[in-house]
Amino acid sequence: MTVLGAARDWVDEHIDHVALQHPARLALGAFAVLILGTGSLLMLPISSAAGTHTPFVDALFTASSASTVTGLVTLDTGVHWSAFGLVVILAAIKIGGLGIMTLASLVALAVTRRLGLTTRMLAADEARAGALGDVRTLLRTIFVVSTSVEAGISAILFWRLLSHHVPLGRAAWHSVFYAVSAFNNAGFMPDPGGIVPYADDPIFRMSIAAALLLGATGFPVYFNLVRSWRHPRKWSLHTKLTLVTIAVLQVASIALLALFEWNNPETLGASHGWAKVWQTLFVSVNQRHGGFAGLDHSLMHQQTWLLEDVLMFIGAGSGGTAGGIRVTTLAVLLLAIWAEARGRRDIEAFGKRIGTEVLRLAVAVTLVSLFFVILGTGIVLAQTTAEGFTLGQVVFEVSSGFATVGLSTGITPHLPAAAKVTITVIMYIGRVGSITVVAALALNRQRRVIRYPSERPLIG
Repeated sequence: MTVLGAARDWVDEHIDHVALQHPARLALGAFAVLILGTGSLLMLPISSAAGTHTPFVDALFTASSASTVTGLVTLDTGVHWSAFGLVVILAAIKIGGLGIMTLASLVALAVTRRLGLTTRMLAADEARAGALGDVRTLLRTIFVVSTSVEAGISAILFWRLLSHHVPLGRAAWHSVFYAVSAFNNAGFMPDPGGIVPYADDPIFRMSIAAALLLGATGFPVYFNLVRSWRHPRKWSLHTKLTLVTIAVLQVASIALLALFEWNNPETLGASHGWAKVWQTLFVSVNQRHGGFAGLDHSLMHQQTWLLEDVLMFIGAGSGGTAGGIRVTTLAVLLLAIWAEARGRRDIEAFGKRIGTEVLRLAVAVTLVSLFFVILGTGIVLAQTTAEGFTLGQVVFEVSSGFATVGLSTGITPHLPAAAKVTITVIMYIGRVGSITVVAALALNRQRRVIRYPSERPLIG
């Protein structure tokens, strides 16, 4: 064995150990390094179109937004950044999105390996986690799948951009940027006007929407579907809960968006016929995790803001590129309520029983996430007293940042430096928060020999 081979084996073994024994530390450290590295590059004069230094706070904010695949911006992406700056942002999006899917899957692997033999076999059969192999194989599999989807979406967008008479080189570059940004649910747009010039192109917009949904559904679902797509009965409980909950939320978001904004002349009411339908579909997809603002959200009704706050907080599938508490968390909470209402002892779905430890984990993730949203809202409100932003605007901005969605009511560029730093931290916490909470709770279970007597306090 050569020295190089021995070194490689040592590195692989060390990475496997850290990833599977301490996924929470890996998540915190990896994203911190990515954000700081990206921010340092974006501060360089070569990264700005004007050839000047970008202020530290704005560079750090953009780096955090790109690395956590959020999409909130304090500077116009298509105007401020040079080609080099856009490449740096795109690389951060790709690495960040890949890291999110990988780290989430590593937590599943780590949990599986900590279980006993019998339980491990059941869990591996349920989640198909055991077949993922080591960390390097997992990373390679996710990279190939994500890049293949991005390439397919990019080809469609390239065709559509050419039909809009965009120059060949620019069409090629922008199609790749849009595809990677969409699949990773980042919401960054290289055009100064965003996607507004393509408002009447349903193929362009639906391709973006498809990429958003594919990225947000989650890698564990795809891995399960590839193995058992012909046999729905063999689909894991996670896959079934994810697909059903996403479908229900999507239908609900379409219906409620149409109810609230259909006749608003500043938003959906400005479109007519099929254009109005396509616009509704596109915006409804972005409400939960997209960040590609098809409409000016500052002109929407406040009830629509509230709807989007809830949808952003819920998010999308576990192991996907979107944020939020995740749809399976919501599903478990609703199933627990249903079981309690029916007087049933167990939480059940699709012929399977969901353990109480899963419910405790869902409650913990939800409450911790809600705590950070409330805390972040309070801090930003205190920091923006002079600007006079409303509570609705601040809640929307914080929810968007924490859930890594990227939608905005337009106040992001006008935030003071302190509030920008707060949102930067919120995006970071929102990105790694659920991973660290799950890892901390699931991997640190201890068996206690002594148990206290039980007693039920009054609830409600």
